[in-house]
Amino acid sequence: MNKVELLKKLQSNSQGNMFSVEITSTNENEKEIYELIKILETEKRIKLREYLQKENSVYIHGIIKYASD
Repeated sequence: MNKVELLKKLQSNSQGNMFSVEITSTNENEKEIYELIKILETEKRIKLREYLQKENSVYIHGIIKYASD
């Protein structure tokens, strides 16, 4: 998974600008997903409200920021 795929997944699971998604993952995948989330936050594309690691998945909740270029 890369940051473009993750952003598309967040946008497809959003309602307005709020997103809530649960992604199935492995231990290695969880670290990768967390790093991608941090990159998207530093690029100011999203604002993370909740990141919860479950047994076989990762739950992510936050806000997608829209900006005109």
